[in-house]
Amino acid sequence: MTITPLQGNSVDVWYTVCPVPSAIAIAAGRGELQRAFEGTGVNLRTVRTHADRKVREAHYDQTQPNLFREGGNVPPLWARSQGRNLRLLGLTQLERSSLVVALPESGIRTPADLKGKRLGIIKRPNDQIDHARAHTLRTYLTALAAGGVAREEVAFVDILVEKAQVEARPEDGVLSSSAFSVTKLRSVDGLFVKALFQGHVDAIVVSGGRSSLLALLGGQIVFDTAAAADPRDRSIPVLFTVRGELLETNPDIVTAYVAENIRSARWAKANPAEAARYIARDTGVTEEDVALGYGPGLAARLEPSLAPDLVAAVEHQKNFLLREGFLAADFPVAEFIAPEPLAAARRLVDAEDAQRAA
Repeated sequence: MTITPLQGNSVDVWYTVCPVPSAIAIAAGRGELQRAFEGTGVNLRTVRTHADRKVREAHYDQTQPNLFREGGNVPPLWARSQGRNLRLLGLTQLERSSLVVALPESGIRTPADLKGKRLGIIKRPNDQIDHARAHTLRTYLTALAAGGVAREEVAFVDILVEKAQVEARPEDGVLSSSAFSVTKLRSVDGLFVKALFQGHVDAIVVSGGRSSLLALLGGQIVFDTAAAADPRDRSIPVLFTVRGELLETNPDIVTAYVAENIRSARWAKANPAEAARYIARDTGVTEEDVALGYGPGLAARLEPSLAPDLVAAVEHQKNFLLREGFLAADFPVAEFIAPEPLAAARRLVDAEDAQRAA
């Protein structure tokens, strides 16, 4: 498709992806995302390697103009609640395994055994958006509900992570296309392991394909969100967003970017083993962990959608974040959604697929 730059001969367009499975991260890792914009006048750049920390911080606060983001739902919902001009382009849903884990000698075997216990929960005092705390809290509350334990009957113990998430750029040689390296992800895991083994807490949360970490701990699985009674607690919505001014001034760039997301998702579906290798390095886990942490058939579930059940999952998560004080203000999810680019991109890629099949 023909892309008309915003002004003059070129325009800077930015992107960032989280360390969660996504088609756009695979496209970036394969070089397809960059090639899609060659010669178009669009300078596609990633915020993660920028020298200015304020630009890197846009991975969370999304203040950078002309920014695409795909990943965890807390930062975009937070940014939208702050009044940021941000639009939701599509959604995927991860069957993410999130485990409450204790040491075998603790005697904690079921969620009911968590009563009176100390639950380790991350706290990032030097980050404006503590998305991991929100995820950990929701996992614990789901487990407590399953065990008939009130939140007042446990003690949440903060595990401090002093370093800001974007304090430094990724180290040299990092293969991941996401905002963070394996080293950075593992350093946070280490704080939780230390707190558990030193007896500061009785249980921690292990998430996102960290079966190797569970094996290292020799941990006892107390609760797995895959067993949650409410299906909305068994998965998490991944949000694909763009800054609103780019959509308003140059929607063809947005459509082209969404189309590359769809092409990559369909490549992943046709090449699941290769896709798993990219997902593993982007999420900081082994290839074996991909299916264990995100469910079998993940590569077939990466194409963005705006299906009603996915939108409802966003609404459910937004209400949780609002209720727990993670969001500044409420907003209508329906007004957050921009359905046109996804529809246009799907028509474009469907036509390409039909032409190749003819």
